Amino acid sequence: MAALVLPSIAAAQTPTLGEVAKREQERRKATKSSDKVLTNKDLPATAQQPASASGTATPSTTQAPAAAGGATTAAPAGADKKGAPSEQRDEAWWRKRITEARETLRRNESFLEALQSRVNALSTDFVNRDDPYQRAKIADDRQKALSEMERLKADVELGKKQVEDIEEEARKAGVPPGWLR
Repeated sequence: MAALVLPSIAAAQTPTLGEVAKREQERRKATKSSDKVLTNKDLPATAQQPASASGTATPSTTQAPAAAGGATTAAPAGADKKGAPSEQRDEAWWRKRITEARETLRRNESFLEALQSRVNALSTDFVNRDDPYQRAKIADDRQKALSEMERLKADVELGKKQVEDIEEEARKAGVPPGWLR
């Protein structure tokens, strides 16, 4: 008998959905809403500058492409591109350059693998669909993924060549091999 009384007491104490909705509506009216909209003017000056390939750019430097790496180095506006006297090619510079090239290559290879998985899934999905409209949509998506894969394959090849070129340039410059590991 006591077991039958407990559920009815618990049901009487829980509020209905309508009561909960009214309480929530009253709570929302009582809280102040934040109508502040953030714009670029609210950001610090360093966050407003567009990102460049080598990080943040300063007004007194110009970007000169590196000989065989795609990475850029900052050089004074008056210095020549080949033998810039202020350019320090120390261990940190070589490590940063090879690390950036390898990281870009690794990222492109990972993305290529993911795209291959997507193409495989779309191919399977295409075969298993009967609806011509759905098949056409899947075929378009697959074709876009294949086009992106071709672009990425070229980027991967370029990345491999850049890593090889950096290693060759370092060898010719007499850089110890440990700096590039």
